[in-house]
Amino acid sequence: MAVADGRSGRSGPRHRRPRPKRGAHLTGRVIKLLLIDPKRSDATTPKARFGWLLVMVPVSVAANFAFHHPLVVFVASAMALIPLAELVGIATDQAALHAGPRMGGLLNASLANVTELILSTFLIVEGRVAIVKASLTGAILGNLLLVLGMALFAGGRRHGVQRYNAATAGVHATSLALAVTGFLMPALFILTTGAHSFFQREAVSGSVAAILMLLYLLALGFTHMEHVFRAPRATEHPAWSYAGAVGVLVGAAGLAALESWMLSGTVEPALSALHVSEFFAGLILIPLIGNAAEHSSAVRFALQDKVEITLEIAVGSSTQIALFVAPALVFISLAAGHPMDFVFSTFELATVGLSTFIVALISLDGRSNWLEGAQLIAAYLIIAASAFFVGTT
Repeated sequence: MAVADGRSGRSGPRHRRPRPKRGAHLTGRVIKLLLIDPKRSDATTPKARFGWLLVMVPVSVAANFAFHHPLVVFVASAMALIPLAELVGIATDQAALHAGPRMGGLLNASLANVTELILSTFLIVEGRVAIVKASLTGAILGNLLLVLGMALFAGGRRHGVQRYNAATAGVHATSLALAVTGFLMPALFILTTGAHSFFQREAVSGSVAAILMLLYLLALGFTHMEHVFRAPRATEHPAWSYAGAVGVLVGAAGLAALESWMLSGTVEPALSALHVSEFFAGLILIPLIGNAAEHSSAVRFALQDKVEITLEIAVGSSTQIALFVAPALVFISLAAGHPMDFVFSTFELATVGLSTFIVALISLDGRSNWLEGAQLIAAYLIIAASAFFVGTT
C-alpha cells in the first residue's frame, strides 16, 4: 500500500517502526521514573553493557540457599559481580557529575576499586590470604597489560597512530613505579635478613602499608586542591537524579557484598572441581571479574580517540590498588584475625615489575598503535600461561 508524502506530494511505501517488547518498555519506564532527573532533558542515559548478567544474581542466590551447589554458586556469583561492578562505576560517575569537578573527581578516585576491596575482604575473612595477595598483583597485571592492551589494539585499528600527552603518561608511570617499590621492599627485607620473627614481618608490612596509604591520601589532597582531576565536558550532564545515583551505588555495593560472601565460601570446592590452583585463580580469574567493567570503559574511550582517559583508567586503577587497596587489606586482615603480610612471591614481583617497565616504555613517547596493544596482550597471555602451572607442580 502506498501513501502520499506530505512534503513532496509523491507516494512511497509505508514504514512502520517495530514496537518494543512490553518487558523492555516497562523496564525502561521504571528506570526513567526512578533514576532520570526530569529537570535534565539534555542528558543521555548511561548504558550498562553487562546489565544482562544481572540475571545471575537470583541464580547464585538460588544455587547457594536452595540447591547448595558450590561450583554453580562460584560461577554465578563471579558472573554477577561483573554487572554489579559496572553499576557501581556508572552510579559513581552520575553522583560525581552532581558533585562538581573537584568532589566528583575525588569520588571517582575513592570508589574506583570498591568491588575488588569488598571481594578481597570476604576472602580474607574466609582465610584465603594467598588468593587475595595473588589477586592484588593480578589486578595490576590485568589493568596494565590486558585492559590497556585491548584498548590500544581497538583504538589503533580504528584510528591508526593515536597521540596523547606524554607528560601525563610520565606522571602515571612515575606514580606506578613508586607504588611497585612499596611491593618490593618487604620482600627484600625477608631475603636480606634471613631469620626473622613473625612480629618483624608484620611490623615491616604494617609500616610499608601505612606509608603507602599516607602517600595515597596526600595525592588525593593534592589533586583536590590543585584541581587536576579530569573535569566534565560541557556536554556531560547527569542523566540520573542524585538520589537515584546514590541508591544504585548503595544497592549495587550491597549486592556485591552478598555475591562476594557466597563466592568466597565456595572457593575451595569450586577450584578443586575446576582443577585450578589458588594462585592461578587469584592472579588471573578473580582480577578478570573485577576488571571486566574497566575493560569496556577503556576500550570505549580508545575507540573515541581519548587515549589519555584510557591511560587514566588502566594505570590509575593499578596505582590505587598498590597505594590504597593492598595497604588497606593489610589492616583489615589484622582485624579479621587472618594477618596478611606485604611479602609477595618472586613470580608476583617479577611480573608486576616487568609489566610496569613495559607500559612505561611504550607510553612515554606520546603515541600508540594497534601493534603495541597486541604486544601488551601477548605479554599478559605469556604470564597467564606460566601462572597456570605455578602451585600445581
